[in-house]
Amino acid sequence: MIAAGKDIEKYIPQRAPVIMIDALWACEEVCASTSLTVQSDNLFVEAGRFTEAGLLENIAQTAAAKVGYDCSQKGIPVPPGFIGAIKNLEIDYFPKAGETVYTTIKIENEIFGMTLISGEVSFEGKVIAKAEMKIVLQTEPTA
Repeated sequence: MIAAGKDIEKYIPQRAPVIMIDALWACEEVCASTSLTVQSDNLFVEAGRFTEAGLLENIAQTAAAKVGYDCSQKGIPVPPGFIGAIKNLEIDYFPKAGETVYTTIKIENEIFGMTLISGEVSFEGKVIAKAEMKIVLQTEPTA
């Protein structure tokens, strides 16, 4: 494990109550993996279940954690990122509060300041959600 709990904040720009990962397990050249135990008071829990928005944000924050970890290794600040597009979203199960999901992302391509990732969320060893995302990193300060 690379980081857990409050230490996650070193690698992602999000802050509570919008943090949707609670441990960074691995970070390799083109992949990263995280986990999240869904809490009942999570911003994206409705009727006791983690929503589509929560699953998507979990995938996006796994990608953000990879960028943050890479930046920390280089000693540079973590840039904010934005989801530019989502496609091929499939959700087979909405986790209940108290359940732990494991998420893996893979960088498929990087071009013109955009990163295309694929992400999978698993519960009890089965993929329950997957999507492709285009993510744009803010490289210059805004006025």
